[in-house]
Amino acid sequence: MLKKKVFEDRVEMEWSPSESLPIVWFDSVSSGYSGRKVLEDISFQIKEPAIYVVLGPNGAGKTTLFRTLAGILKPYSGRAEIGGYPSESQQAREQLDYLTHIDGIPEGMSVINALRFYANIAGATEADVSRVIDLLDLRELSVKRFGQLSQGQKKRVSVGRIFLKEKSVYLLDEPTSNMDPKMASEIRDLVLRLSKNKVILYSSHNLFEAREIGSKVIVIKKGKLSMFGNISEIKTEKYTIGIRTVGVGEVPFSIGKEGDYYLFELQGPEEVPDMISKLSEKGVKIREVKEMQNPLEELFK
Repeated sequence: MLKKKVFEDRVEMEWSPSESLPIVWFDSVSSGYSGRKVLEDISFQIKEPAIYVVLGPNGAGKTTLFRTLAGILKPYSGRAEIGGYPSESQQAREQLDYLTHIDGIPEGMSVINALRFYANIAGATEADVSRVIDLLDLRELSVKRFGQLSQGQKKRVSVGRIFLKEKSVYLLDEPTSNMDPKMASEIRDLVLRLSKNKVILYSSHNLFEAREIGSKVIVIKKGKLSMFGNISEIKTEKYTIGIRTVGVGEVPFSIGKEGDYYLFELQGPEEVPDMISKLSEKGVKIREVKEMQNPLEELFK
């Protein structure tokens, strides 16, 4: 095939990338751990900046996809590229930053010193540190130790860390996991503000979050690519959410209750922000919002 021939020419001729190339390119990539395949024959191209939501149930291979693109895992077969360079090469790594599940910032280090430390590693400047502090509203937190921060504040600092140096591609692995709705919304707003003219791969298993932040979707199912396209193409017949509140009292609009969760039946995830606003106006204090039946279940089968 022509694509295969192109790859062979690149190796033989030490081919140099150009602006016409995809920003991210997976070509028949299989990858995993200790000889065990987690991803199998994954192929897609990302040609334009946007937020690409990587959807899939736990264990589908989302983190393995990120680790392969970040050059942490070398593909068993196929080729993963960033800007025309193999993902495990230094040239590719210089174009990418990766926010993992682990914050990676010492608890006893102050916010300002932590950002300066990582800026030094990334080759960023004091001006970059100041820009991130202002952009993420961290000025009042800058002298506090990282361990003194709330979960949401810690995530803001971690997000700021990967945006100290301008990159082409950013990987965010479930950055709102285990956060309450308000914190999660703040992190998504932050990523949206920072995403202009960048490729961001943002993993999630939540359709509401995916619709709120992204326009494109990459669905991974049992290690294989199930879908690559516009997130608007995902349709749901029924969408039920559960809302856990602070305190007790009457909760309007609810169709029932399951355990600690008041149930609400909506047309789709796009209606969730409006329902949260209505409940807040009625004085309901929301602790958690979750999907009661996974609307992506059919997609993941």
